[in-house]
Amino acid sequence: MNSVHPVIAKADFIEGMAKGMAVLESFDTERQRLNATQAAERAGITRAAARRHLLTLAHLGYLESDGSHYWLSPKVLRFSGSYLASARLPRLLQPTLNRLAFMTGESFSAAVLDGDEVVIVARNVSLVGQRLMAYGLHLGARLPAHATSTGRVLLSAMPRAAFNAWLKGRELPRLTPRTTVDHKIFRALIARVREDDLCEAQDEHELGVHALAVPLRNMQGRTVAALNVVTSPERLELARLQKDLLPLLLDAARELRPLL
Repeated sequence: MNSVHPVIAKADFIEGMAKGMAVLESFDTERQRLNATQAAERAGITRAAARRHLLTLAHLGYLESDGSHYWLSPKVLRFSGSYLASARLPRLLQPTLNRLAFMTGESFSAAVLDGDEVVIVARNVSLVGQRLMAYGLHLGARLPAHATSTGRVLLSAMPRAAFNAWLKGRELPRLTPRTTVDHKIFRALIARVREDDLCEAQDEHELGVHALAVPLRNMQGRTVAALNVVTSPERLELARLQKDLLPLLLDAARELRPLL
């Protein structure tokens, strides 16, 4: 679930910890290996500070190094593993995803918004007659919000002022020839998702991938996650995706609402 970050007093803010976390978060799928200069640039701190944080994180076991470059170690999985094992939302959603996958032989996932990405917090991949797709295959996977069905559903749920602030000055990377990157077109797309209360995405994050997503709301009407189904065009055309699978997604969202 999305949570509100509490405001704290300046005296309570540990700047060193914030910088260390910024360095740790500077590693992503685009840049898995960083030196001190690159980490400083990405974290917005000096090279000297970045070097100290890199050395400390390596000493603590969260990074590995060859002496000049650093990369994440398996120890960082402790955080995601603990969240996925203990957090309430994944535990509530998993049985529903299992049931949907068993009924249809398709892949279902649930995601939450984190900045400019969505994070897969529950996932079921059916292996029956289906090729494995790179698209959000594993729990904890982070995908660009602007190019995914779940991301667009979650962005459409934001108050308009918050969405405008999210989009302002933000580059929307082109991931495939079909990715929407123009701000005006993207605004219209999100407005359509908000009106339809669902989102179809085709070939925008990955060529050959069709996806359909709906919001998961709690009893107060707040969108806490997005539920989607992902398949390939040779298995299911987009029109049939909406005809055959949309009712299942909507039924699942209604059933889950009292639990969220």
